[in-house]
Amino acid sequence: MNIKKIINHLEKVAPLNYQESYDNSGLIVGSSDKEVKRILICLDITEEVIDEAIGLKTDLIISHHPIIFLGIRKITGSTYVQRVILKAIEKNIALYAMHTNLDNVLKGVNAKICEKLGLTKCKILLPGDTRNTGAGMIGELRSSTDSLQFIKKIKKIMKVGVIRHTELVKKRIKRVAVCGGSGSFLLQDAIKKKADIFISADFKYHQFFDSENKIIIADIGHYESEQFTMELVKEILTPLAAVKRKKIVNFAARITNINTNPIIYS
Repeated sequence: MNIKKIINHLEKVAPLNYQESYDNSGLIVGSSDKEVKRILICLDITEEVIDEAIGLKTDLIISHHPIIFLGIRKITGSTYVQRVILKAIEKNIALYAMHTNLDNVLKGVNAKICEKLGLTKCKILLPGDTRNTGAGMIGELRSSTDSLQFIKKIKKIMKVGVIRHTELVKKRIKRVAVCGGSGSFLLQDAIKKKADIFISADFKYHQFFDSENKIIIADIGHYESEQFTMELVKEILTPLAAVKRKKIVNFAARITNINTNPIIYS
């Protein structure tokens, strides 16, 4: 199967026109006519990931974060981004990113977080052009839960050792707002929708004050909030892999073994 067909399938789920204006989702390196037998899925394309891809004889890497955000004037290998691009071109590995376009769809990044947390009645937190697109998501727990116990549940499910959070001003949690990645811009929307807690990442010090004792902010970390995106992308690809298996063609998509989180908690 060539990359063009894979891209068409991916973009039916997360069309590129849903990405934010600053973003760079889509095919970044490689030809859409290239044939693909092996796909590697990751959050970030680091040098370790590209080396893993080379070892696995990967044809295509699908990442959440684009390897190129800003313009590049030279490719001399002086930065990790340049080295990744050079290796990808040298080894004929295509690079494709599904970033904010996958964030902004109903069955995207935030829906996967809601699924992991066991939320029901989930809706887009800040709707876009249609009610099925937009930023963040809000849902409900099946039954209200003690706030401290819910914090402990988040730590277990989202595999985090530390959560930066505001005072537990809500004794019990029922309505939960989430946003994978940097979601502080949605805080007021979470408050307006009467969420008891807002789970996201990358809050700055002074932004925690903006909760004004109306909501609990739980900053679980950027990587941690988006880690299940890799699982989501694999699920999106599954129908394609099934079709190829029926034709006895070696088509496989796997999630990287590399933890690309640049932040270490000691």
